Amino acid sequence: MSVANSNNPLLSPNSLFDGALPFDKIENQHFIPALEASIKIAKDNIELLLKDQSEPNFDNTILKLETCSEKMEQVLTCFGNLEVSNGNDEMHQLAKEIYPKAAAFSSDISLNSDLFKKIKTVFDKKSSLNLNKEQTRLLEKTYKSFVRNGALLSPEQKEKIRAIDQELSVLGPQFSENVLKATNKFEMVLTKEDLVGLPESAIEAAHEMAHKKGLASDKYLVNLQMPSYLPFVTYAQRRDLREKVFKAYGARSFKDEFDNQNNVIKILTLKNQRAQILGFTNHADFTLEERMAKKPETVINFLRKLLDKSKKAAQKDYDEVAHYALTNDQIKDFSPWDFPYYSEKLKEQKYAFNEEDLRPYFKLENAVLGIFAHAKKLYGITFKENTTLPVYHPDVKVYEIYTEKDNKYMGLFYTDFFPRETKKNGAWMTTFREQGLFEKENKRPHVSIVCNFTKPTATKPSLLNYDEVRTLFHEFGHALHAILSECQYRSLSGANVYWDFVELPSQIMENWVTEKEGLDLFANHYESHQLIPKELVDKLVRSQKYLAGWASLRQIQFGLLDMSFHLTDPKTITDVDTFETQITAECRILPKIPGTNMACSFSHIFAGGYSAGYYSYKWAEVLDADAFEFFKEKGIFSPEVSSLFKNNILSRGSSEEPMELYKKFRGREPDPEALLRRDGLV
Repeated sequence: MSVANSNNPLLSPNSLFDGALPFDKIENQHFIPALEASIKIAKDNIELLLKDQSEPNFDNTILKLETCSEKMEQVLTCFGNLEVSNGNDEMHQLAKEIYPKAAAFSSDISLNSDLFKKIKTVFDKKSSLNLNKEQTRLLEKTYKSFVRNGALLSPEQKEKIRAIDQELSVLGPQFSENVLKATNKFEMVLTKEDLVGLPESAIEAAHEMAHKKGLASDKYLVNLQMPSYLPFVTYAQRRDLREKVFKAYGARSFKDEFDNQNNVIKILTLKNQRAQILGFTNHADFTLEERMAKKPETVINFLRKLLDKSKKAAQKDYDEVAHYALTNDQIKDFSPWDFPYYSEKLKEQKYAFNEEDLRPYFKLENAVLGIFAHAKKLYGITFKENTTLPVYHPDVKVYEIYTEKDNKYMGLFYTDFFPRETKKNGAWMTTFREQGLFEKENKRPHVSIVCNFTKPTATKPSLLNYDEVRTLFHEFGHALHAILSECQYRSLSGANVYWDFVELPSQIMENWVTEKEGLDLFANHYESHQLIPKELVDKLVRSQKYLAGWASLRQIQFGLLDMSFHLTDPKTITDVDTFETQITAECRILPKIPGTNMACSFSHIFAGGYSAGYYSYKWAEVLDADAFEFFKEKGIFSPEVSSLFKNNILSRGSSEEPMELYKKFRGREPDPEALLRRDGLV
């Protein structure tokens, strides 16, 4: 290692607890040298593997390949996580250099014919190797990964795959950066009179944002970050301003300076070309080969079965809300920016329930204690804050995780909850280190959840709305999948599972915040400290089926749009907006607003891992509804069911086929009717 590299915190020896990343020392200038040095280490390891003259076997080929690029993966993971959670313009520029370098290395490996020969030799004799289930799974996954990345192609075809992967490595981050910049650009400066109807917490937050921007003391600021956008379109009485904000949100990266239309076409074209070079009809066929669903027809049939019941229910939802708006405010031209506002008003009337009534019981710090309490009751793990480890932003906290029974160390857990201009919208779980073999030891994971929640104000702590609490439990479910993993190999551990299975651990956790028994673990009033009243929880539960059809139809619309984009020959998509309008027509009840477009900010499928996979949310809803029925039958904190879920789902990663794992947990395949029962659609 060179002198320069020995001073690079991403490469030099680390004495921090459990090898935690030294965020206080990492600077942007460290990433390129660290990546280049770690790629060299990985290439040297591959060279040694190739020079080994002994007969290829699991240990000298598959295991060596699994561990050859550990340092490089850690550098890339660190950069990727920081770029989306705390990225500045310099990092976004670095991404345009870093991701192509990583893609080039990946292509060098996956297209290396000598390496593939060794892998194929091991694969062809797997039945005689006496491998355990996880070793067999890793061997099969490694072989298939090489094939799916072009190992069986001609030299000319391999070069085409390499060029496509290089281009995609730039286009995805560019798409994401455009959405972030378009989101940050819009700001609406208002007076207090413009905010009539908004909860006091939202008004105070708007005032603090204006103050931070140096605006006059009587000004208020609304932007497109979710904690600002959502309360405004839900509660603001000013219909013209709701329209303005709604249209701005829907027009992000569409026909503006951050336009993603060309990026959409380029990404679709390249993914389609790649799939066809590999022998698939289209990108959807390629993707679904490695999913529970297996085929596009299965996905389309699944979504269409839900579409009929969902649209009928959604039409009833719409008629009821539109009638309410007409009766109460004579709104004859009912529009999309009216739906959140009047549906909330109608919910208050129908259920004597306003979701803002819940906020005082959802202080963020208490909600965090709540997820920890659930983890302890369900899975026997505890969290202890570590205030000495470095973090990448003052908002971030880090916790050590231990088993309650024998104090066994389980990993580190980072939390990053508040929006900022350096963070992309949304919420996600990620890892800085996955569980499994790392530096010749089976290491515990370093897990992080990143959100964009309501910030504290000068007079109030961070008081979450109900959706934010659900989001917290959702992302914590993903985190538990990573934390409780007990696999041997990192590439099979935690959430490294099929994308239509990965949402089961997250979505099932949302169920506990509809249960009084679960809410009582943390939902107490931030001033009086009284537990959330049963009558308020009853109102919440009754209101949960409200607009279930509308919400389901929205998810089906996203899923069908995604599948249509990836089943269609991109050459026939001459206009992104026209295509979207045609595909979503059957899912629409309200008209599409000119100037707005979903695809151009649909980061899940164009800059994330959900291309030809957005249906996974609905697919996993079936799994989670069926799984939670089991908990309800035995008790929502049943040790028996918790143990089955932990031992067969959360701890096993991708060590077996997902349906086999599910059947071990449930004793049978999932019942598709469970979701319709939960949503009240049957």
